[in-house]
Amino acid sequence: MTHVLDRPVWTALTTRHAHVAAGGERARRFVPDIGPLAAARDDAPESLTALAELAPADGGLLLLQADPIVLPPSLVATTTAEGVQLVLEAPALLAAVPEDPRVVALGDGDAAAMHALATLTRPGPFAARTHVLGDFVGVVEGGELIAMAGERMKQPGFTEVSAVCTRPEARGRGLARGLSALVARRIVARGETPYLHAYATNTAAIRLYESLGFRLRRAMHVAVVERAPS
Repeated sequence: MTHVLDRPVWTALTTRHAHVAAGGERARRFVPDIGPLAAARDDAPESLTALAELAPADGGLLLLQADPIVLPPSLVATTTAEGVQLVLEAPALLAAVPEDPRVVALGDGDAAAMHALATLTRPGPFAARTHVLGDFVGVVEGGELIAMAGERMKQPGFTEVSAVCTRPEARGRGLARGLSALVARRIVARGETPYLHAYATNTAAIRLYESLGFRLRRAMHVAVVERAPS
């Protein structure tokens, strides 16, 4: 049986994030100002054709799923990578991480600073309105946002921890660890299970998340796809 997290983009866009989805019953994507994540319902030719129709003329879509990625002839992969999906299995470990009193809630008024930090550190796709997908928190020093973490995709019973990033000069101080733990604790408090994604090569991030109680669920396929040249 297919798990709700095997095609997390599809299940998010057909359930808790349906209000920010573009597309139909065969393929969907987040609206552009939220991000490029997209998914087909399955690998049927009709679904892959619908996915291709969502690709912008001057940009790409980001696909993330457990199944090998199948593309129609009208799409090409410009980047592929192996990822991992981790799910929180030992929530008690989160309690050992102290909460930083400097942590502040981030919202619409911080959108520009959040986008700038994500652009600098590249934790994953982060567009002008990605922050509306869930709660975000951060640490500000000297009037500058130096670290943040928040929530991205949501499915029934699950919420993804995402956009964990720290300015280069502020790394090594435990900010990512503290913010990730705080976001995960709040998800657990709502009765949901936190999960997250990382590139398989990002061993430092994976070790950090494992220290917080996350465990590997399965490998994931990642691809940036664009319209094939005509």
